Amino acid sequence: MKKLSLVVALLVASSTFIACGGSSHTKHENTNTKMTQDTNRQFGIFKVLRDNHTIEMDGDIKSSSLNNFDKLIKTFPDIDKINIVNCGGSLDDETNLKLSHKVHQQGISTHLMGNGEIASGGVDFFLAGVKRTIGKNTKIGVHAWSGDGEEATHFHKGHKNHLPYINYYKSVGFTQKQAEDFYYFTIYSAHADDIHWMSKEEIIKYHMLTHE
Repeated sequence: MKKLSLVVALLVASSTFIACGGSSHTKHENTNTKMTQDTNRQFGIFKVLRDNHTIEMDGDIKSSSLNNFDKLIKTFPDIDKINIVNCGGSLDDETNLKLSHKVHQQGISTHLMGNGEIASGGVDFFLAGVKRTIGKNTKIGVHAWSGDGEEATHFHKGHKNHLPYINYYKSVGFTQKQAEDFYYFTIYSAHADDIHWMSKEEIIKYHMLTHE
């Protein structure tokens, strides 16, 4: 009788061990699946959220950002909003303008999240939104661009080197006057190695938001 009881006890213990082992394996598989799904939603500085309509953006715009965005839109064609956590600028202005123009063409809105910060090329990107909003305690910084030893203010108003930016602002909905006013405000507000944080009055004056 004792021997039979021992056999039953061993069988029960063995079954319990196997069951527990199976549960642990399932959890491990689920974790791996979630990690894979999250990886598949990350495209450089862009991450697609679970609703498949919203992008979370965090980081500076690079030469690879346009290609990453194209891949993202091909995989998730229903994107209609970009939540910007932080974007300190662009390491490639030409790519940034192309990327920003594409965002506008796609009919995507932009939102600077609470406590978020955008500066320089990050501001140009933000302006691509067909609707533009900001959260609380946000910062928007502008300054003159520079390159090849030259700074924007080295060229007189109306110079061809200013046109790519002015034309970009027009392409995202600014009038000629609004585009010029904002552009010249930015380049004279601070040198390329400095930054000017826009006041609430300036944000309204230069049409940064669409819900004024």
